[in-house]
Formats: sequence, C-alpha cells, structure tokens
Amino acid sequence: MTTTLAGGRAARRQTMRRIRPRRSPAVPLLLAVWAGATAVLWLWWHNTPSIADDNSRILNAGRITGLLAGYLMALVVLQMARVPALERRVGSDRVARWHAMSGRYTLCLIVAHVFLTMWGYALQAGKSLGDIVQQTVDSVEQLPDMGKAAIGTGLFVLIGLTSIGGIRRRMPYDTWYHVHLLTYAAVFLTFWHQITTGNDFAVEPAAKTFWYGLYGTVTALVLWYRILTPIRLNVRHRMRVEAVVEETPGIVSVLIGGRKLHRMGAEAGQFFRWRFLAPGMRFSSHPYSLSAAPRPDMLRITVKAIGDHSARLRELTPGTRVYAEGPYGALTAQRRSRGKVLLVAGGVGITPMRALFETLPGAAGDITLLYRANTTGDLALWDELAAIAEERGARLMYAVNSPEGERPDISAENLQKKIPDIDHHDVFMCGPPGFAQSVYEALRGAGVPARRIHHESFEM
Repeated sequence: MTTTLAGGRAARRQTMRRIRPRRSPAVPLLLAVWAGATAVLWLWWHNTPSIADDNSRILNAGRITGLLAGYLMALVVLQMARVPALERRVGSDRVARWHAMSGRYTLCLIVAHVFLTMWGYALQAGKSLGDIVQQTVDSVEQLPDMGKAAIGTGLFVLIGLTSIGGIRRRMPYDTWYHVHLLTYAAVFLTFWHQITTGNDFAVEPAAKTFWYGLYGTVTALVLWYRILTPIRLNVRHRMRVEAVVEETPGIVSVLIGGRKLHRMGAEAGQFFRWRFLAPGMRFSSHPYSLSAAPRPDMLRITVKAIGDHSARLRELTPGTRVYAEGPYGALTAQRRSRGKVLLVAGGVGITPMRALFETLPGAAGDITLLYRANTTGDLALWDELAAIAEERGARLMYAVNSPEGERPDISAENLQKKIPDIDHHDVFMCGPPGFAQSVYEALRGAGVPARRIHHESFEM
C-alpha cells in the first residue's frame, strides 16, 4: 500500500523563481575561525616575554595548547547549537564533520595541555617527569576550580572514546547521542579554571572580557536554538501522528498532522529531528527527511527499519504526540544553479529526492531521477514517482541488481550514455556513504563540476 500526498504544484509555485543559487557562508565562517585562532596566538605571544629554558618552554607550550583548546571548545559547542545559518546554509552534514574534526583537535589539545602543564609544574617544584601523576593530584587539590576541570577533562576523554568509529558503530544511537550531550557539562566544568588560573586572563582584562563574551554568546545561541525555539515550534504547531502506512516490506511512511505546518519554513530536501511521545520512544530523537513537499496540514517521513527506533515507527498509533526540531539541511532548491537537474538516490535516500522530484521547477525533460536499489521490490514510493514523472514530463530511471546479484554499472561512461548533456546539469544526491562516493567519482569523470554536485548524508 502507498500513500500519495498531493500539493506538488503549490510547492513548485513557492520555488518558481529565477534561479539564484544561495551562496554558502562556509568560506567566510572558516576565515573568521582562523582569525580567532590567530588572535589567541597573538594573546599568548603578547604575554610571553621570553622562553629561556626547558621548563619555560614546557610551561608555555602548556599555555598555548590550553588557550587553543579553550577557543575550540566554544566552537565545538557552537557547532552543536543548530544555528539556522549553519544548518540550512552550510549544511547539517558539513557542520557535523566540522564538529567531529574540531572535537578531535580539542581533545588532543586538552591532553597536551594537561601533560605539558603538569610536567612544567613538576620541574618547577624540583621534581621529574616520573612525578607528573602526583603533581596532577596536588594541583587538583590546591588550585582553584581544578577539581571541576579534572571532571570535565574526564568527560571529554569519555566522549572522545565513544566517538571512535569502531566503538560508535557498536553502540546504540541513543546511547551515543546522550553521552555526546555531556559535551555541554564538560565545557562548563573546564571553563572556570581557564579564568581563575589562566595567566593570560589575569594580566589582560580585555582578554577576559572577550572570553566571557565568546562563551556567553555561544551559551545564548544554544539556549535559544536548542531549547526555546523547538519549544515554541511545537507549542505553535501541535503535531500528532495521523497515520502509519507500509510502503514496501521494511519501509513505512508516517503522516504527521498539525496546525499551519507551512509556517515552519520547511522545504523539500530538508529534515527534522523527530521525537515520538510513545512508550519506549520518548527519549529518542532521530533525523528523518521529509519524503513529500510540506503541506499546511501534513508532513510525511518515510523510514527504513534499520535500527530499534526506526523499526518501532510501524507501531505508532494515530494521535501520538510528536516533538520535532528543525527544519535542517541545505539540500534544497536554493542550491540549484542550472536549468537541468539530475537527482540521484540510493536506498532510503529516495526520501528527500522524492520531495525535490515533485517540487523543483522545470520544463518537460529538465528533471531526471536515478533511483538505485537492490531489487525492484525495494523501490519505495515507486508508484508516486511514476505519477510525478508522468505529470511533469520528467525522466525516471532505476538501477537494480540483476537476478544473479550483479550490481548495475553506474560509471561515467554509462551516465554520459544515458544523459549526454550531464555536464550541464546540477546534481542532487542522497544515499549511503559508499554509494555517494562512487557516484560522485562517476559524476566528476562525466564532467560535472564539483560545485554542482550537492550531497547531504542522511546517516547522522
């Protein structure tokens, strides 16, 4: 059984405008980050009159690693704040990669800071490197706010360990997610010793003011966008489950009703983080893309059962309250820069592509959708896609394994054969990482510029 949500024409009218691709603010943001790091380095250099001996070198290395770690901590939290300018303009998956990279650098700098500072303190007290553990214990007991910093450092190590690929893949998503939220506590606990024991802030009141301003701004953004904005959204729109429909074996659509949902600002290609207030699901929040254009009274997600949370969606009953955060994601019509568009979907990555297939403006022949699945039985929403293609004069292709299990050849040569002018297309793509990488390489080989290949991972 399938369920069709009409409304494609209305959605297209909302996006039917002269193509004006929205520029990503990623480059200016990265330049601002590097400018901030340069300012931190200048602060350290300005307050370092000389580095005369080994002990001084070690202590000053501890200072600079500590300052940089403190600066990156604020950025790590900023990247978790779900600020619309980041989530909807840069892209949620790109921000997530920035967050992961910043987290790794931060943890390395924290470990280096603790080791170098305690080593320097030990040498200063006439001890050796072998006494570093005892020196650490003494510092925690004697220096202000060091006990909090020690607990915060332990939390950072725990978060770092659970973020290692092999460990994370073995952990339930909800466990990893809630452990990751301890980042806020870790940053709070380690912040205070920076102010009370940091020499740079003691001698530079302006630096202390800047540090308070940096952390205060980030805290305000977290409170506004992670707590107050979602509360306002859900109080205003009062979302509930309307129906659950099985599309194909293992894939279900959840229809979500509410008040004035078109005022949420959601676009085809975006996703929300969904929390269903049903027994056993209240404390789980997962990202799922919209699989149809938003309607004033209805949203729809289509999900494949690949984990405990997604498998339980089929058990939802009409009337179940829904708490959502979003919309997020930059895989929207705003990325488009050319008249012709190729949409590429792998597996359940069809969900945002189906919404874009319905809503992207274009004349007959301008829009093409390539859908990759293991078998024809796995082609979720196929009837809807065929109806959209017929109505719009769009092109719909699928690539499935042969009866013998041989995978289809999605190569540069085959893409050029099927779509001779592919190098004049914008390409929107969603699917598992391995699939996305192989298709990206094929597209580049077919002459599509990297700037016109738009991809956002749904595995977040």
